[in-house]
Amino acid sequence: QVQFVESGGGLVQSGGSLRLSCAASGRIISIVPMGWYRQAPGKLRELVAGITSGGTTNYADSVRGRFTISRDNVKKTVSLQMNSLKPEDTAVYYCNFRPASATSWGQGTQVTVSS
Repeated sequence: QVQFVESGGGLVQSGGSLRLSCAASGRIISIVPMGWYRQAPGKLRELVAGITSGGTTNYADSVRGRFTISRDNVKKTVSLQMNSLKPEDTAVYYCNFRPASATSWGQGTQVTVSS
């Protein structure tokens, strides 16, 4: 069973940037499709960015042009660069497979954007 560990969240002002990182045991993170998800208070968890094993990316409309997902197959990490952050980006961010595995959710990392 793979467990993901997310890091890099924090408190930032509107317009600021953060870079999230995701790591997991083993080499699996470098060879399968991965995604970054987020869950805001009172809302369902949603996919914000995905990346295939070949590096093809896709984004939710709400973050396209501001967020960039990438993977480092040497370090076995998946990152999410978030620029031009908005208060509505406030949420707990998680990484997981794509599609997500119900048994692999980690603790997530809190991102709070102040106006």
